[in-house]
Amino acid sequence: MKIAITGATGFLGRALVAALQERGDTPILFSRTQTAGRNVVRWQPAAGEVNREDLTRVGSIDAFIHLAGAGIADKRWTASRKKEILDSRTDGTALLANTITGLEVPPAVVLSGSAIGYYGSRGDDILTETSSRGEGFLADVCEAWENAALPIQEAGITLTWLRTGIVMGADGGALKKQLPLFKAGVGGRLGSGRQFLSPISLHDEIQAMLFLLDNNIAGPVNLVAPEPLTNRAFTAALGAVLHRPAIAAVPRLALDIALGSELVSEALMASQRVTPAALEANGFVFQDRTIDQILKSALGK
Repeated sequence: MKIAITGATGFLGRALVAALQERGDTPILFSRTQTAGRNVVRWQPAAGEVNREDLTRVGSIDAFIHLAGAGIADKRWTASRKKEILDSRTDGTALLANTITGLEVPPAVVLSGSAIGYYGSRGDDILTETSSRGEGFLADVCEAWENAALPIQEAGITLTWLRTGIVMGADGGALKKQLPLFKAGVGGRLGSGRQFLSPISLHDEIQAMLFLLDNNIAGPVNLVAPEPLTNRAFTAALGAVLHRPAIAAVPRLALDIALGSELVSEALMASQRVTPAALEANGFVFQDRTIDQILKSALGK
């Protein structure tokens, strides 16, 4: 199959491209580069432009996977940064939806990015795809992000929203930032550590996307492992797998000063106990169900 991908140079995109190539698919990369390529479609989401000559050259596309978007916790949330986070998702998704619905031969399925930030911070509540949206900036972003893709669904194309959790891999995401501290023996829980997090191994994240491509499962799908855990339990597990002490605690006040209280509340200290109900109901089998398996997969142990 020919699979178009946005965000192909990111942490998830690179792994996805490799997995598609390994199984014999042809990735078509939507790229902001100005250099033409045989399997490249140049686009400028902020300007609302897709290169039509490139679309013609690559021919019919069987499916789209839309992953592009500015990093959530990379920088302090100033007003301009929050606008960038929102616009990078809604503008790109709206442009992609307009492009897809205008194709002479539309794709069979579109996987469009989202995140478990949709649910907000919900304490100990167990959250599935049928749970209501939460409160806060990230919930607003995720709702707008998903809504921007609705024209795809309205055109009769299978649309899946990828509500992704914390993807664990040594080469990107949150774990890459945490590893140096934990390896140095100064890693620790965030605040009380009682807040829930919902991780998934990079391996299972990519395999879940391939599964969704092949099985045409419409609607929101939580891409998280079956066993969410508290930050305290995660801290202990990471320290154990690295054979390093992990008894420190990062005070909430220090995080607020360094990153801003809104980002900390919604991205670092949010409690999200999310389960993959849709994936499991449709028969997806996780390789890495527990945090120990996830960490060993991420670290090649």
